[in-house]
Amino acid sequence: MLVEPRSGLLAAWGNALLAGLVSPDEAALAIVGEDAVHRVDGLPGEAGPVGLTLALGRLRGLGATGFRVALPVPGHPLGLSGPPDFNARALEAEEAVVAYGVPYGLVPEVTEAGPAGDLHVEVVWRVLPVREAPPADVPSLGEAERELAEALRDATAVLSRLDVAGSGPVAEAAMDAYQARAERGRDVLAPGYPPRAVRVLEMAQRVGLLVSVAYENGHGGAVSASEIAARGEALRPVERVARRAQVAAYNAYVEGGEVRR
Repeated sequence: MLVEPRSGLLAAWGNALLAGLVSPDEAALAIVGEDAVHRVDGLPGEAGPVGLTLALGRLRGLGATGFRVALPVPGHPLGLSGPPDFNARALEAEEAVVAYGVPYGLVPEVTEAGPAGDLHVEVVWRVLPVREAPPADVPSLGEAERELAEALRDATAVLSRLDVAGSGPVAEAAMDAYQARAERGRDVLAPGYPPRAVRVLEMAQRVGLLVSVAYENGHGGAVSASEIAARGEALRPVERVARRAQVAAYNAYVEGGEVRR
């Protein structure tokens, strides 16, 4: 989870744009990030793909009042509300954005070309109808914060006992990368998000880092089948908690109306 989902960036900066805190060009630049280009396909009234700036303006003109994130995985439709076609596409991408005020959602389709370290990345956001219904399994910020604290404590204890997440060059490199990113500034969430949302997202990133390092370090000291199973049992609920917290942080604007003008 060191790299934030594109849907999180689109929702966060789209919300800042709707709140009047950033310009359309600022929002589009932040959403694209290091990708080459983003386009939006399937907007009402458009015959083909259009740029992000035009798309965000068009969605606002259609009545969009906010954006929320979905981060579903098999067995956990986090943030989805239907219909089945949208859910299936979002599940395949493992992320999506759902607009408030208009019955549309956006699912990213990512194309990569070129060698490692010099990838050319293009993203097409497919606009699809969505059902106006409560999203699945999205916690409040307070719930997410409590869940993260408990999950981090429990997972650290289990993984330390199994010797899979605390040492070695892979773990050290991952921690160094996280610390460097933290020092560069906390700007993943766009202007206007409340401090609690920023805090929850940062904690979710730390928990996600722990999970990533545990997976990437192989079996570590977990040499028996029972120990490997125990590691998996420890990681699965932690991953779930971290994704729920990410969604709660990104959705703080639409769930609680907390973006500050």
